[in-house]
Amino acid sequence: MGEHLITAERREKLLRWVSIASISVAITLVAAKLGAWWYSDSVSLMASLIDSVMDAGASLINLLAIRYALKPADDDHRFGHGKAEALASLLQSILIALSSVFLLFYAIDRISNPTELNFASIAIVVMALSLILTISLVLFQRYVVRRTASTVVSADSLHYLSDILANIAVIVALVLAAYGFEGVDAWLGVLIGFYIAYSAWEIASEAIDLLLDKELDDETRERIVQQVRSVPKVIGLHDLRTRDSGGVVFVQMHLELPDQMPLIEAHQIAEQVEASVMGLFANAEVLVHQDPISVVPEAHPFSNQES
Repeated sequence: MGEHLITAERREKLLRWVSIASISVAITLVAAKLGAWWYSDSVSLMASLIDSVMDAGASLINLLAIRYALKPADDDHRFGHGKAEALASLLQSILIALSSVFLLFYAIDRISNPTELNFASIAIVVMALSLILTISLVLFQRYVVRRTASTVVSADSLHYLSDILANIAVIVALVLAAYGFEGVDAWLGVLIGFYIAYSAWEIASEAIDLLLDKELDDETRERIVQQVRSVPKVIGLHDLRTRDSGGVVFVQMHLELPDQMPLIEAHQIAEQVEASVMGLFANAEVLVHQDPISVVPEAHPFSNQES
């Protein structure tokens, strides 16, 4: 958890830089691959070109989504605008899925109607450049995700990771075509198409989980529980609820305290608990309700895990 502890200003700066880097790489690759495909007429290169076009569109959407998600909470959006990231990820998955469908139809048509490729060393050079740029971008994105826990950057990184495999496949196809194995090109296009579709499903699944306020993972919840129990005079807790929205972690809980504890002391302990839990995250909002221990039901559904 400690690696996420950065200031809101630093988080915003990293997200803006990674968005600009993603768009710049995508546009560069679209231009380079378009020229290489026009010359070689390779299906697998066409697949990579389509993927890069989708990357450019998705990266633009991500930039707009991140700018909106970074807006502070207002009267109409009291929990902030963080879910814009998840919405952008979901839209990105739809675009990626559509591109995979187009690619599959294109590749299947080429299998039915084979065409001789115009092998050119320039195509190999372009794909090698694509590989280097994409690996560099993914490494930067992974760094940003570790520091910001951004959903939309994580989705973008997952997609570019699939691009790395696709770029390697295209290079293999072009080299094999030079030695007369031209049929491999179209079949690799089919494989890349299915892999892109799988990537779209992974991105959509994560975005849907966030939009539906899925609980944080068990390990993180356990860390919260242990942190709360470490505060003096806290007997236990129940009804722990957690969710993530655009890098902001929301935590709610019922705190179990001694029956005779004065209200002012209960309030002070609740503030200690809030500060302790917030210390686990870069950006969090914690809401604590205090319960006298005598009113806590023994058969509470969460009592076995958290009280």
